[in-house]
Amino acid sequence: MLTISRLAAYAGVTVRAVRHYHKIGLLPEPGRDRSGYRSYDGAAVVRLIRIRTLADAGVPLARVQELLDAAPEEFSDGVEEIDKELRAEVRRLQDTRRRLAKLAAGDQLALPQSVVDYLDRLRGLGMKEQYVEMERDAWIMVAAQVPDQIDAVIVKKHEALQHPEMLKLYRIVNEALDWPLDDPRIVEIVDILERIMVAAVQAGETGSYGLDDNLVTLMDTAVLEASPGAERVLAMLEERGWKGWTRIERVPAGRVDELSTRPSSTPADQLGGTVDEQ
Repeated sequence: MLTISRLAAYAGVTVRAVRHYHKIGLLPEPGRDRSGYRSYDGAAVVRLIRIRTLADAGVPLARVQELLDAAPEEFSDGVEEIDKELRAEVRRLQDTRRRLAKLAAGDQLALPQSVVDYLDRLRGLGMKEQYVEMERDAWIMVAAQVPDQIDAVIVKKHEALQHPEMLKLYRIVNEALDWPLDDPRIVEIVDILERIMVAAVQAGETGSYGLDDNLVTLMDTAVLEASPGAERVLAMLEERGWKGWTRIERVPAGRVDELSTRPSSTPADQLGGTVDEQ
């Protein structure tokens, strides 16, 4: 007959583990000898070794009991079912590792490759990381809302970056992130943005890619918080009859006609649709 410490040693577990198995009913408690100590036999050793083997194989303790008491065929089916569950858990953990790797990579978290490449192009143009991060956060929200449209939208963004007017806007915005509200150069940003808005209206692309109202509001707020001058830009655009940032909500028809008749190097087919992200 064996004491609890000798039983644990034979089975390769701790005394604490043996007591835990007693508590949850996996290992029946034996009677005690005249000295008051538990006394275990060979059957207890065999059962404890089987418990340890199943637990070491990854079988949850809640499932060990049914396997210990199962007939051979039921035991085989049970092991196969547990193996299937473990393989699913392995896949989940591998997916978690991939997500963590993307997190370490920065922009690739929650963004498709097309957007990552676009952000890298902005960096190549000399845009400050402050601005790139602002666009990145906006694209994360857009990609989550309309994942099936994001690649097509990015194609238009690349096309717009080929036009001198758009490049000029980016250069100015890059410098304007820390401008005070009364900086006179903000007027130049408003002028360029208005021309872009006119082009978007003419091209029939003044929407917001199917984004819901709450997300549009969230993105507008993010823009306003990104730069002190953003609120003044919006106010000046409203003075000229425009309303909306992510989504153009009001269009001054007379203003569109007036600007459309002026000589311009900004063709609508290249600038149309770019207003939604500016």
